Amino acid sequence: MRKTYLVCYDICGDDRRLAKVHKTLRGFGDHLQYSIFECQLTPADLSRCRHRLGDIIDHQADQVLFVDLGPSEGRGERVITALGKPYAPFDSPCIVVDGLKEIS
Repeated sequence: MRKTYLVCYDICGDDRRLAKVHKTLRGFGDHLQYSIFECQLTPADLSRCRHRLGDIIDHQADQVLFVDLGPSEGRGERVITALGKPYAPFDSPCIVVDGLKEIS
């Protein structure tokens, strides 16, 4: 059974690690906001995602949060509301620039 997770990350001081985390999560879910993804994962997917991210992050400085929103099936349509600027899905890729060299 798939569950929906919000995956949020805070990567400290390393643009390459940040780019790797972002690229890894793009393979698991939908990019909602700068460092937030919505992922529908089976238990095996969750384990694989955690393992891949665990190989990338600095466990002393970085943080990745997995917020379990419950079963994916039977949830109905995704409803996202916002305060301030209205929510708009990201349709363009996020690019991290390291000095003058682009990382994707």
